[in-house]
Amino acid sequence: MEVSATTVSGLVAALGIGLLIGVERERRKGHGSLRSAAGVRTHALLSLSGALALLLDPRLLVVAAVAVGALAVVSYTRTDSADPGVTGEVTMLVSLLLGAVAVENAALASGVGVIVAVLLHTKRPLHRFSRDYLTQTELGDLLLLAAAILVIWPLLPDRALDPWGVLNPASLWRFVVLVMAVGAAGHVALRVVGARWGLPLAGFFSGFASSTAAVAGFGQRARATPEIRSPAAAAALLANLASHLLFVVVVGAGSAALLRSVGWALAANCVVLLAASIVGIWRAPDETEPLPGQPTARAFRLSWALTFGAAIAVVLLLSAWLQQVFGDSGALVTAGIAALAELHASAASISQLAASGDISLENARWGIVALLVASGVVKAVVAFTSGGRRYGLRVTSGVLGGALAAGLVVSAMPL
Repeated sequence: MEVSATTVSGLVAALGIGLLIGVERERRKGHGSLRSAAGVRTHALLSLSGALALLLDPRLLVVAAVAVGALAVVSYTRTDSADPGVTGEVTMLVSLLLGAVAVENAALASGVGVIVAVLLHTKRPLHRFSRDYLTQTELGDLLLLAAAILVIWPLLPDRALDPWGVLNPASLWRFVVLVMAVGAAGHVALRVVGARWGLPLAGFFSGFASSTAAVAGFGQRARATPEIRSPAAAAALLANLASHLLFVVVVGAGSAALLRSVGWALAANCVVLLAASIVGIWRAPDETEPLPGQPTARAFRLSWALTFGAAIAVVLLLSAWLQQVFGDSGALVTAGIAALAELHASAASISQLAASGDISLENARWGIVALLVASGVVKAVVAFTSGGRRYGLRVTSGVLGGALAAGLVVSAMPL
């Protein structure tokens, strides 16, 4: 058998993986007659055995796996009364297999080995998280998100299915997953920091779910308690900032070229929203009423995410048809009308049309500005209706001021 540099590096990686996992296991072996069977030396030898077995004859790897399985059964039978878990026994087989993988792909095996060691080391935090912090509803949402990413997404066709070439199921599902993932991230952050850190912080996280609902909710609080009008307006503006950050991600996911073209404009919009919210926080009294209640139980709303994807599909089809009949102006008018109800779906449709070349990049840039204006008008109406004149003026100055800043940047920075 010829010994090459790749072979040597594979053996070294196998040894390192076994030592890394073995050190972690050694610290958990315990003492006395019921201590675990495999420690640092055993795992190092198991990993090397897997590498050598694959080098000599792949059939030896099967024999080695059967032998390790038998040893694991004996080990479990000896210690099951004191420790019914099988993590130590399963790790023995993992060390063997990672050693074999290291011969073929040392980098992959090393990376997986580190992940295995981290999982073993974080036993108590993982147990505490799953038992004490993660609710049954949140676990269901997590499994739903995992199924959406790992099961449904790979099965969807990655090609256009309509006559205009704009309806790609895989691309549409990407936006659905994006909305679910961002909502889950906001929910986790809210759970970690707590809802009682104040209206602005809660407002920012609620914006990932629905900034329009946040504007209405904080407006109702401002109307009921005028003393908290400033932080309530700041919370509404931060909710819009969170929504517009998602807006930036959606535009970039649909068309990187469009995002590069309007990046500074979108940044100006976000800066205005942030500045307006800081003014509201600065004007707030030293002691404000804490936000009652707990975070929402659901990490995201699947119905909302699916509606979002369906809205994108409808807008894409309608825009493509109008664009074929009336040109670019027809597609932009459709997206602008849709933005009155759903900003992100309209942003996704414009970015998708720009990426496919169905509308020009210049028209797409002004389409993005039009979406911000349309969304700002809706938020202004909601703010005045829910929170009164002073609350409405503060929210309107932020959302429409940001849209105006974006328009000025686009006009000052032509293609």
